[in-house]
Amino acid sequence: MSSSENQLTIDDLETVYDALAQAIDIAGADKTPLFLVKLALLNANALGQAQPFLAHVKIALQDL
Repeated sequence: MSSSENQLTIDDLETVYDALAQAIDIAGADKTPLFLVKLALLNANALGQAQPFLAHVKIALQDL
């Protein structure tokens, strides 16, 4: 995963979580999968490399 210098604070993580939850509510149940794919692709592009994103996908699939 990312190095500790790039990690968000707990407060920032809570802010991101709240924004994500609100955006999912706004998108609605029928559009949530499309929204999440668009968000994931935008974040993958922001990372600038495929490998960190692929590692994040693997981690996110754990313990679902």
